[in-house]
Amino acid sequence: MSITLDRFSLNKQLKVTGQIQKVGLIGCGAIGQEIALLISQKGIEVVFIDLDEELIETILKSMSDQLDIIINRWGMTGSEKKLVMSRINGSIHYHDLADCDIIIETINSQKPGANLEERLEVLRKVEAVVKPDTVITSNTATMMISDLAIALEHPERLLGMHFISPVSRINLVEVVSHFHTNEASFLTVKKFAGMIGKKVIKINESPGNISTRMIVAIINEACDILTEGVASVAEVDEVMMEVTGNTVGPFEMADRYGVDKIHKWMQNLYHEFGELKYKPSPIISRMVRAKMFGMRVGEGFYKWDGNMKSIKTGSIKNLGRDMF
Repeated sequence: MSITLDRFSLNKQLKVTGQIQKVGLIGCGAIGQEIALLISQKGIEVVFIDLDEELIETILKSMSDQLDIIINRWGMTGSEKKLVMSRINGSIHYHDLADCDIIIETINSQKPGANLEERLEVLRKVEAVVKPDTVITSNTATMMISDLAIALEHPERLLGMHFISPVSRINLVEVVSHFHTNEASFLTVKKFAGMIGKKVIKINESPGNISTRMIVAIINEACDILTEGVASVAEVDEVMMEVTGNTVGPFEMADRYGVDKIHKWMQNLYHEFGELKYKPSPIISRMVRAKMFGMRVGEGFYKWDGNMKSIKTGSIKNLGRDMF
């Protein structure tokens, strides 16, 4: 009996079914870039949608620079960087999402509030071009997934999938189903999370999930301690790092996330729950008005030079600045 290669399909290109081969991102700000880099490093193709070609080039350069930092720390080779970047493409056209298996909405509008209408419009555009079995997720931190589901003709494919920064070091994602989410969509997200090295924490729908509600409350309390004169920014951070085992304290965390983003989370949660623990501290509001957004702009609770922070020695009444 003759045995041919054809019997084993060795002479044919195998089509793997049920695999997640391409992920689409809507918006590629700081958190979107972290997600894109992680996904690409795991061997999965990424396409992100943003506003214009100039912004896309800026985003690609930013991700390239982030990989250079890893190379300088001996965490990656130049050839590995080229491979990672080759899997990431940007576009201004939603139709480039057509063959994606999962979509992650990560828009970061500068408008106040949760930007419900903006997100609903984005989801409508996504559903118009993707495959029938594409799972659509949102990385929103404070919005109810049920409020987003109304945008879709097939809401059963929608979930919340909240990545926590720094994405490369936090080894879990908060996954939120709503009333209409089907099991197949959840299992797809769970499989995808495993592929990129994340444990799924399945939580019941709530504004802020677990992480955002806890982070906001801790930062607000730290601000109260600061404004009461109990301790300095650096001292509060040092104590909290020591007792919790975290690598950053609440003030550095605010700077790294973005003080303006923290402020928006606080506003949204306060609006939802009416609890004073979520109401933005006056010092947070003052910093936002002064555009002291944290690490990305060079100043927040600390002064920043790239990824390196230095302590501000001025009075908290002057937002930590030495005034003449």
